[in-house]
Amino acid sequence: MSNINDNISAKLNYGLTTLNLKLDSNKIEKLLVLIKELERWNKKINLTAIRSIEDMVSGHLLDSLIVGPHLRGKSIIDVGTGAGFPGLPLAIIDPSLEFLLLDSNGKKIGFIKHIINILELKNTSAIKNRAEDYVPSNGFDTVIARALTDLPRLICLTEHMLHEAGSIIALKGKKPITEIQKIPAAWKASVCRVSVPGLETHERHIISLTKPVK
Repeated sequence: MSNINDNISAKLNYGLTTLNLKLDSNKIEKLLVLIKELERWNKKINLTAIRSIEDMVSGHLLDSLIVGPHLRGKSIIDVGTGAGFPGLPLAIIDPSLEFLLLDSNGKKIGFIKHIINILELKNTSAIKNRAEDYVPSNGFDTVIARALTDLPRLICLTEHMLHEAGSIIALKGKKPITEIQKIPAAWKASVCRVSVPGLETHERHIISLTKPVK
């Protein structure tokens, strides 16, 4: 078990260094607790298709943290968050931001609330609801979604969650050229290809969708 823990810590620290993220030991420990709990719960409840805790470092933690520089504003909603990605890792590394994690799966929201409780994440909350049914009292600065749906539908599902100058950030694999061509004319898309440590052979793109303020 010690060797496994050492390997996980080494892989995470290598990834953080590669992404030029300098985190204190407390935040690193919280990230490690997150995936250890994910692995433990995943044996009983199907939370993620990634079974190996070593693969969770790249496939969940680093793949989530890669989006950090693209977030805008202070209030973030992670739509279709699943077991809490990318929202939980992003909330751990930046307590100055406020995160709401939204998903229709009650078991996954249960896991997220467990993590929020044991890690004492004061900047994070979770709600079980469908995106099309959730109407926030105040608009968010950023909507984030990881491999949730195509871009035109993502805009349709989440536009009502944003304030006027808000943006939608979609994490994708291959560059979704056809999807970009089909977004509403009022929206603009910017594309950034990123490399996730440990997933270098997998294409990853971050799509930022903005609607110019009138």
